[in-house]
Amino acid sequence: MVFGPAKVAVFIDGCYWHGCPEHYVPPKTNPGYWSDKVARNMARDRDTDQRLEEAGWTVLRFWEHEPSEDCADRIASEVTKRRITRRKTTPGI
Repeated sequence: MVFGPAKVAVFIDGCYWHGCPEHYVPPKTNPGYWSDKVARNMARDRDTDQRLEEAGWTVLRFWEHEPSEDCADRIASEVTKRRITRRKTTPGI
């Protein structure tokens, strides 16, 4: 999800595909391929975070197992904070 005016990008990462430290279980079938795929996903996630942050965005990442209410509260808080900060620092907003 993207909250453009506040420059907040939100990602919900799947535990398997993004290598959750709590729930990731290495594959039993074709482990070389799938483990490498997950490692590439994780590297791409870090690269995406870095690029967005360098462009002035706040990146929020959540695991699929996190309670949706907790995620929604954190997102709302960050979007509100960023919008208030942008109003104070950007004339005309």
